[in-house]
Amino acid sequence: MTPNTETRRVAVLVERRKGVTPWQEWVWQAVEVLEAVPDLPPWSVMRTEGSTTLWFAGAAEVALHPTDTDNYRHNLGSGQPRLWVILRQIETEPGLALHVATADAGEAHNYADSGTDLMEALPLPTGLTAWVEDFCERHHQVREFRKRKRDAKA
Repeated sequence: MTPNTETRRVAVLVERRKGVTPWQEWVWQAVEVLEAVPDLPPWSVMRTEGSTTLWFAGAAEVALHPTDTDNYRHNLGSGQPRLWVILRQIETEPGLALHVATADAGEAHNYADSGTDLMEALPLPTGLTAWVEDFCERHHQVREFRKRKRDAKA
């Protein structure tokens, strides 16, 4: 971990509902991020109503890095700050694993490019919003843009 990096654990809730086509048995979706992590094992069923099940997918560690404050500030300034949750398909039950949660849209974009991960942009909880704002206030540095020049041909 780089110096001045800070982390917080969050709980991720995931919903599984019956698919509406014969080609997709289940539809999975991350639906909420909680600041308090319950004392439950990952993939514990929270409740079932009909063909919809709410799972505690597990705890994710959100990391803030001083070099990424520009991205965090853009997220905060969007009017609807988000936390991106990435779920990765695995072979064992229930078929998904909580991979990462991030407040950095650039990092989330990298996962979106894979095409195999499930990603949801969920509202950033109030306490985490305050934490990210405080982190940016303490660590943000304006970095001058420097255009790189090609090396001279030898």
